[in-house]
Parts: sequence; C-alpha cells; structure tokens
Amino acid sequence: MVKSGIDQDAMIRMFAEASAKQGDSLRQAVSSATLKALQSREMTLSNIRKVVQSMAGAASMGVAQNPAGAVDGEALLGKALAGIDAALLQAVEANRKALEQFVGNGMALSEKPLKAALANIEKMEDMFFEGVAKASQGAGPMQAVWEQALGALKMKGTDTGAQASRTVSDLLGQAQTFLRDGRATGMRAAQAMMDSYAAMVSGVLLGMSEGLQSGGAKAGSQGAAASASAAAAEASPRSAAPKAAPARKASPARKRR
Repeated sequence: MVKSGIDQDAMIRMFAEASAKQGDSLRQAVSSATLKALQSREMTLSNIRKVVQSMAGAASMGVAQNPAGAVDGEALLGKALAGIDAALLQAVEANRKALEQFVGNGMALSEKPLKAALANIEKMEDMFFEGVAKASQGAGPMQAVWEQALGALKMKGTDTGAQASRTVSDLLGQAQTFLRDGRATGMRAAQAMMDSYAAMVSGVLLGMSEGLQSGGAKAGSQGAAASASAAAAEASPRSAAPKAAPARKASPARKRR
C-alpha cells in the first residue's frame, strides 16, 4: 500500500526483517524512500508532515513484527529517524537554493511570500517531530520505544534543524549584502516565480537527487542550480518587444498633364 508516496508494505517488510547490524543500509533505504516521496509532491509543510508520518508509521509496524524488536527496537527506530532526517536535510537545502534565486533578483526577505518561506524552513524540524509523534500515537507497545528514540534525538538535535538555522542566517546575510549593493533588479520575475514556489523547490530537490546519483555532490549542486534556473525561467513573465508596424508603400507620383 502506497501512502503519501511511501510504499508502506515494502518498508514494513524491511523493518520486520532488519537487524541492528544493518544500521547504515537501513538508514540509507529510509532516506532514499523519503526523498523520493518528497520529490513527488509540492514542498509544503503539510506534505512534509504526511510523508514523515507515513514513513514512521511503516517503521513502527515493521519493528513491532520483528522478533528482535523487543531488544533492538529503539536502535531500529533510531535508524529510521536518521534516514528521515537525512532526507529532510536535502529538502532544507533545496529551499535554500530556491530562495537564493529570489534574493539574487533583489527581492527583500521582508516580502510576505519570502518571509513565509523562511518561517517554513525554521519549522521543518517541528514538522519532523510532529509527523513522528503522530505516527507513534496508538502504536501500542511501540509507543514507549518511540518516546525513547524520539527523546534521544531531541536531546542530540537533528541535522535538519541545524541546517535550517544556518540557511536562514545565511539568506538574511545575503539579502543585506544585495540590498547594500543596490541589486534590486528582476523584481517582476521574482514575484512571478514566487507564485509557484513550492513546486519550484520540488524541482530543485529532484535536480539535487539526480545530480548526486550521476556523479557526487558537485554534480548534485550543478543539477540543483540548473533546476532552479529552469524553474525561474519558466515562471518569469515573458515579454517580447513590440513588432514594428509595417512601412507604408510610397504613393506613386502623379503625372503632370
């Protein structure tokens, strides 16, 4: 059964058969599946929470069926949380690359759409915790295990939360620099791009993923930049120079009688 882009049957089976020794492969599988689900929808907080909840729910059901769940349950759920965190880290990076397009066009972060986008980045970690908490409710014996795993993660802090804080700080600094340098061009294009921001971030995330698969972090960065530029070009208002009116043919001179 596919729920919010997550093949829950496959995830349940994987966690039911997993062992604590498979930590890295388990984390990578969760990260890949979560990232794929995020790429298939607009990057809104609601969609992020649904994807996280679906993945955490599948992990919970799988660990509950695992014979080693009573012993390794917290460790297995910890790997699930680490995989989700890794995927959301990429989502934060996609948001950063998309917002840099607007800041580069001179759009102020005090503008309502950009202000909302920054607030959403700061809330990314909260959506992570909310989605997991929602999935753990009614999990029966697994609820206590979830509380332990989630409590440990909150004490440690997530990579998603740390990157979100850095992203907001960096973008504010870039906006101040551009404003000071007088780079306030391209405002009309930036406003048009903002109308489809959530879809634009999904495209950037997809470009990052494809780049990483084809050739490492550098390629991922180039793929994301290309996706952001393509989205910006598609969203920008098209303006064409008005066509010159056809010249009138000169009237033939009248012959004198």
